[in-house]
Amino acid sequence: MWLAICENSWCWPIGIGNALLFLVVYAQARIYGGAGLQAVYVAVSIYGWYEWLHGGAGHGRLLVSRTPARWAVALGLAGVAASVALGLLLEHRTDAALPFPDAAVTAFSLVAQWMATRKWLENWLVWMVLNVANVAICLSQRLYPMAALYAVFLVLAVFGLREWRASLGGGKAAGAEAAA
Repeated sequence: MWLAICENSWCWPIGIGNALLFLVVYAQARIYGGAGLQAVYVAVSIYGWYEWLHGGAGHGRLLVSRTPARWAVALGLAGVAASVALGLLLEHRTDAALPFPDAAVTAFSLVAQWMATRKWLENWLVWMVLNVANVAICLSQRLYPMAALYAVFLVLAVFGLREWRASLGGGKAAGAEAAA
């Protein structure tokens, strides 16, 4: 996450390794939505890496911007619909420990990750809510180290929001990314 806060495109390949590790942890804890989410993160990370390097003006570096209103509405509706559908699937077809909370965190994590691939500032707000939810889920399943990790992610998301606000529309010098 620190690399994402610094707008360093290496956050994406490192995120692939992180997603693979989390996939194993979640699968063993029977949090199947979270496990499946990690598999999707691998594909989204490939897209995000490309977009951050070539998705900006003239196929250059992508700059931080605000989420377009129509996208915010569409992503919110998609998150709700996916939460309900996945929750029902997990409730009726698996032995999932927390089917609906797991489904909601899974669906909206995809929303937040998509927003991050576009460098939309508000992705950090979504991550903050999700990190709080993940702390609660992990505590309920006695995954204390994971709960602590999500608490750290919550703090990092606050820093991310602050840093990206300063960088909004290219307002901040391209620090770490220029060096990468």
